[in-house]
Amino acid sequence: MPIPSRRERAREERRDLILRTARDLAESEGWEAVTTRRLADAVDYSQPVLYGHFKNMDAIADAIALEGAGELAEVLRDARSSGGLSGLAHAYLDYAEAHPAVYEALFVRPTALQFGVPDSPRSLIAAFEEIQAGVAPYAGDDLETLTEVFWSALHGQATLNHRSRLRPTHRNARIDLLVAHLSGKNSPPTDE
Repeated sequence: MPIPSRRERAREERRDLILRTARDLAESEGWEAVTTRRLADAVDYSQPVLYGHFKNMDAIADAIALEGAGELAEVLRDARSSGGLSGLAHAYLDYAEAHPAVYEALFVRPTALQFGVPDSPRSLIAAFEEIQAGVAPYAGDDLETLTEVFWSALHGQATLNHRSRLRPTHRNARIDLLVAHLSGKNSPPTDE
């Protein structure tokens, strides 16, 4: 593998700085606060430099989403390995709560990213595969659809939790009930 030139390293460092700064702004103030002008001021580069790295703000959000998908895949893998489907569900909702702007970039904002197609970006596939691996022991003939249903239920909870639409005291009970129904172990859920 060739060693990148100083110019290539500097370009990659600028790109990383732009993404880190955009992510920090979005996490602290929401995506509405992430404008090219504000971002250019925060990274101390001109707007044309930003456009030299990213076509527009949507491209920045998509790059952050792809990074987030990779992070989410790792979190889900670790949680599934140690806590099974329940651990995975808790980890998914914890990630959404801890990184609301990244979660929004991944699953709420309009995006050019392609989900569920053969040429989807690898990090998106990896995150889905982790959910699928958690669901697999309980699936019949259609693992992919059951995974989509489980993921949809988690996404609904994450979105409603973020907007304070669900009782926070029943978060664990909702996860327990979802996992119990999916796994066929319909025991009564417990409250937090």
